[in-house]
Amino acid sequence: MKQIYLLLLICVLISCNNQGKKPILGKSEFQKEMNAKFKDASTSPLTKKRLRNFNGLEFFPISNKFKVTAKLTETKDRPIFKFPTTTDRVAVYEKYGVISFSIDEKDLKLDIYKDKNPNEGYENHLFLPFLDNTNGKTSYAGGRFIDVLTTDIVNGEIEIDFNKAYNPYCAYSDRYSCPITPRNNYLDVEVKAGVKAYKK
Repeated sequence: MKQIYLLLLICVLISCNNQGKKPILGKSEFQKEMNAKFKDASTSPLTKKRLRNFNGLEFFPISNKFKVTAKLTETKDRPIFKFPTTTDRVAVYEKYGVISFSIDEKDLKLDIYKDKNPNEGYENHLFLPFLDNTNGKTSYAGGRFIDVLTTDIVNGEIEIDFNKAYNPYCAYSDRYSCPITPRNNYLDVEVKAGVKAYKK
């Protein structure tokens, strides 16, 4: 009997602790993870003032049209690129390859990069920055990024989900240093997927 009372007491305490806490918004795991990261003061790029008023990021509707299987042609010599950033820092990447895919029956391609000196735990991460026709309108003017892994490559193909496109932290605060998306990674389509422009 005592165990039943103890269990009920624990349930009541948990219920009280959860009251007043807003649920993490999002229609996919990616959206929920992004909102959770931005809501947490220890991981959020937002200033304290903006964090107090943060209710959630704005996303385009999820669309399977922007989830593509791309052919990856790896670059043999892996040329080094020194990316200018939003600060005086220079980000050093190697060109890992070129991905080719189609959206709305239009053939498209993007260069994909790999950090020359990745932090521990990021050795398999690839960097995919891109520009498109929504920039400066409904999405961030400086372009957006997508994270993919070398381990995602299967038989020379890789799935790219533009629904997981996100803004660099520079879109939220000037205190961050972000690589500037190269002009050659421009897609002549409207990629209405992923995170929208941040309204300050």
